[in-house]
Amino acid sequence: MKPNTHPDYHMIKVQMTDGTVFETRSTWGKEGDTMQLDIDPLAHPAWTGGRGTMLDAGGQVARFNKRFGGLTLKR
Repeated sequence: MKPNTHPDYHMIKVQMTDGTVFETRSTWGKEGDTMQLDIDPLAHPAWTGGRGTMLDAGGQVARFNKRFGGLTLKR
């Protein structure tokens, strides 16, 4: 195996959105660095069962319905 082909694998701290911290091994950062998460299983709707509404960013859904709303499958 070639030397120096793998990144440094070391211990870091991960800070969750609620402030709790745990240690894990990672190639991110340097030994002892703290990674602060903006989204984690405690806050993200995908894990917490958050609202199931579709967000309409800039009228995308309305524009789609206006363009293709009249289409039907006719035989």
